[in-house]
Formats: sequence, C-alpha cells, structure tokens
Amino acid sequence: MGSLRSENQEGKLSCFGYPLSIFFIVINEFCERFSYYGMRAVLVLYFKYFLRWDDNFSTAIYHTFVALCYLTPILGALIADSWLGKFKTIVSLSIVYTIGQAVMAVSSINDMTDQNRDGNPDNIAVHILKMIALSMTGLILIALGTGGIKPCVSAFGGDQFEEHQEKQRSRFFSIFYLSINAGSLISTIITPILRAQECGIHSRQQCYPLAFGVPAALMAVSLIVFIAGSGMYRKVQPQGNIMVQVCKCIGFAIKNRFRHRSKEYPKREHWLDWASEKYDKRLIAQTKMVLKVLFLYIPLPMFWALFDQQGSRWTLQATTMDGDFGALQIQPDQMQTVNPILIIIMVPVVDAVIYPLIQKCKINFTPLRKITVGMFLAGLAFIAAALVQVQIDKTLPVFPAAGQTQIRIINLGNSNADVTFLPDLQNMTNFMYDYIDDTALFRIPLVYRIFTTVPNASFFYFQCSEDVTQLRYVEDIQPNTVHMAWQIPQYFLLTCGEVVFSVTGLEFSYSQAPSNMKSVLQAGWLLTVAVGNIIVLIVAGASKLSEQWAEYVLFAALLFVVCIIFAVMAYFYTYTDPSEVEAQLDEEEKKKQIKQDPDFLLGSKMK
Repeated sequence: MGSLRSENQEGKLSCFGYPLSIFFIVINEFCERFSYYGMRAVLVLYFKYFLRWDDNFSTAIYHTFVALCYLTPILGALIADSWLGKFKTIVSLSIVYTIGQAVMAVSSINDMTDQNRDGNPDNIAVHILKMIALSMTGLILIALGTGGIKPCVSAFGGDQFEEHQEKQRSRFFSIFYLSINAGSLISTIITPILRAQECGIHSRQQCYPLAFGVPAALMAVSLIVFIAGSGMYRKVQPQGNIMVQVCKCIGFAIKNRFRHRSKEYPKREHWLDWASEKYDKRLIAQTKMVLKVLFLYIPLPMFWALFDQQGSRWTLQATTMDGDFGALQIQPDQMQTVNPILIIIMVPVVDAVIYPLIQKCKINFTPLRKITVGMFLAGLAFIAAALVQVQIDKTLPVFPAAGQTQIRIINLGNSNADVTFLPDLQNMTNFMYDYIDDTALFRIPLVYRIFTTVPNASFFYFQCSEDVTQLRYVEDIQPNTVHMAWQIPQYFLLTCGEVVFSVTGLEFSYSQAPSNMKSVLQAGWLLTVAVGNIIVLIVAGASKLSEQWAEYVLFAALLFVVCIIFAVMAYFYTYTDPSEVEAQLDEEEKKKQIKQDPDFLLGSKMK
C-alpha cells in the first residue's frame, strides 16, 4: 500500500492524491461563508429592532449592502490578476473583512454610550449616530472583503492542481461548493439562536454583539488557517486581467465606429469588427461570443431581485408568525435555513430523477428553457408569499400610520366620562412611560392606553379613580397565530427555481464562452445579482404600496413579464461551440503562418 502522504512533481505535499494545500483552502472557505451568512442572517432584524429603522428602510439598506457585495468582485479580480496575485489579494482583503466584522460586533453593544451605568444611553441622538456610523463602516468593509475575495478563492484552489489532475480538480470544486453550503446552513441556524439570547453589561438586550461576534471570530480563524498553509501553496504570478482587454477592445470598436460613421465607409459584418485595426481576430471573435451570452443576462437580475428578499421581506414576514414547532422554537431569521436544506435535497433529486424523466418523455429541455422555468417558479413563490401575507394581515391589529398616535379610552363605568388633555400633555412618549398628568380630569374610573407598534406588544394601562392611581401590566395583543410552516411552500418554489436557474445558468454560460473568458462571464453573472438587489431598492421605493401582499404581487408580475421577454430572446438564440470556433481560428492562423513562412509546416512536422 502506498503512503497517504507524498510529494508531487513540484515537491508539494499531497494527501490521497490531492495537494495538501487545498484542505486549508476548503476550511478557509467554510469559515468565511459561516462568517458572511451568519452576519447576514440577523442583519435585517438588527436594523429593525436595534437601530429602530422601519421595515422599508431596513430592507433598502440590506439590499444596498448585498448589491455592494456583488459589485466588488470585479475590483478583487482586477487587483488579483493585474497587481497583487490571488494569494496576497485574499490575505489583504480578508484582513479588511475581519476588521469589518469586528466593527459590526462593536456597533451592537448597547452599553457603549452608557457612561453613568443606568442601563440607558446618556444621549439617545449621539448613541444612534455612533451605532449607525459604526454599522455602515463595518458593512462597507465587509462588502469590500467578501466581494473582493469571492472570485479569487475558488480560482486559487484550482491553481493548486497540476495539468494531469483534472479528476481531482473537479472533485475539489464539488467539495468546495459543499463547504459553502455547510457554512451557510450551520451559521444560519446558530446566529439567530445567539441573537435571541439576552446579554449586556448594564442593561439586558437581544445579544447582537454575540451574533456578530461569532462570525467575526470565524473570519479571523479563516484568515489564520489560510495563512498557515502559505508554504504549501502553488502561487501563480499575475498575468493581466482578460476583462481589461475585453473592455479595451469593446471601447476601441465603439470609438472607431463613431469616427467612421459616414456613409462613405462600408459597413462591417459586426460592430466589433471595427476593432480589427488594433486587436487580433481571435480576441474579437472571443469577445463576440462573450457579448452574445452577456446580452442574455440582461433580464436575469429580476430573478435575483426576488430571490434575495429571503433575507429581508420574508424574514420580516416571519416576525409576524408563530415559530412554535413543538419541541423547537424557530426564530424568524432561522427560516432562511429552509433554502440551503432544500438545495442539498433538490440538486441530486433534480439531476438524478427529474431531468432523466423529462428526457424519457422526449421533451427538449434546453438550458435556456430551464432558466425560463426557474424564473417562473420564483414568481409563483412570491404569489405564495402574498397569499400567506393576506392571512397574516387578518390577524394583525390596526397600527397608526407614520406621524400618528392612537389613544384608546375604555370606560368601565355606567355613565359618560369627561376627559380633558391640556397642551402640555402632547408628548405621548412621556405620557406612556412616566405618568398621567394631574390636569387630566376624571369623573369615573378609566383605563388609558398609548398604542404603539411593538411586535406582540404588551401595554401599560393606567387605572385611575378619584384619589388612587394603579399601574397594571396587561397583554393587549394576542400572540401570532399564522404558523411559520406556511412559509415552507414559498421557500420550496423559490429553491426549485434556484436549482434550475442558477446551476443551469452557470453551466450554460461556461459552455458558451471561450476557455480564457470564464472570468468575464463570472463577473457578469455576479453583476446580475448586484443589479437585482438595486432593482429591489427602486421598485420598493417607487411603488409606495401600503400593503405588503401587494408588493409581493408586484414583484411576481414584473418577473412574469421579464420571463416572457427572456423566453422570446432564448427562442432566437443560436447555440455555439467555442472549441470549434477556436479550432477554426487556430487553423486560419496556421494557414496564414504557412503562407508567410513556407518552412513553418516542415519545422512543425520535424517536431
């Protein structure tokens, strides 16, 4: 039997035929994904309950952050390929990432501005400004870190394998993807539990410092583990970024076409052919193939606009539902775990059962048709979410609108009551928490209540008689009655849509792009996610819908329209084989070389 550990041709340690270095990379990815998804799971509730933002503003900031996380990968790829290389880029941006997570943990410490230790901030305005400033700083650093390393880590793992290790490289990417889902699933279960605990130095609160602190610690572990494997890594020097060359080629073609817009210049077969004066035929042909795929990406952001609302609108929806699952009390932000759990189940089921069954039925289920079906399923998921929201709305009390205050007076007597409020009794917050002003006139016992928008709220009732005032604590609003299990159908539909949309989309993109342009398509795919989150900001901000179920229906309707547009685009799309195109280019270059140098063919044969 051979040794479990050996050395490859470059003298690097290997284990079971795999470079030992990849185990550090896989552990690094697990910890990083735990850190990111753990923080993100509780983020919208942190905005709502700690920073006291309303649902709409919390949703807006959440999606702004996610959009930034998917815009920065382009920056990370440029830094890695053109300047620092993958290893130094990962280390540098991971440090930024870790600092950002630590800042988020500090920002959620409520006692930080309580110098007199009375359990309340010394100055509410200063407290809120400090918390917001720290939170936004932390989120920007996290977005730079997680987005910047996103395109580097998987590619760096692929660099560890030699050319003859194609089988091991393929298995590595499967393990790598599993580590991503494992980190996401475990963290989305754990961090909401940590958040639900009570902690504090001078006052008790939901434990956001712990919920953010554990992901920060995991990110620090991720960085340490990655650096620990430094001596084992195969580090490829930066070769220049192909995205830069593609952008320059496109820019020159547009500029050259504009210069020659007069009718005296003959038209060319494709507008990119106007770059032929400066760029070679191969780069132009490859850029054409990439742009052909990127054109199909235009409708795709709408899918992500719906998909990423799992962490915002759907989590906020869960806060108004009953999470009692018998032996388990599920937190609202834990419902997000349904998605990764279903992913683990659905991916093998779809690949091994659904697709073969469709094939046996002799249905031509092309990749673009799969993507169309995925978009349609996501739209159905939001219709399901709207139906659930309608049922929730039936159980909720009527809260006052923004800028309004509601007071209910309950007369427990047998005759009419006269109540007078003088102008100095307009501060309803003080009225609620401090005392009933002595100038209020009572003829019979009354119960006063200030109506506020605290979930499952319990209110203070002031029971007043002629010369006695009693303070009673009475539960006014009944607990949520719509069960969280009703969210499972919408998660199921959305996950089914993700399986046939996301997995198929990446597979299709790679099959239609030249071998050296994969990074360009990866950047384009990540950009669709960023644009999708920006769409949420635009639609939610512009719609001004007062009912949440109506917003769900609006998003579903928009996706259905986009789905039809994409189906039409897909119908007219012609599939290409990049390898055949590149082989044809090789043949043309070879013929050109022979024509220029007749001895070229003889020299190649002698080799």
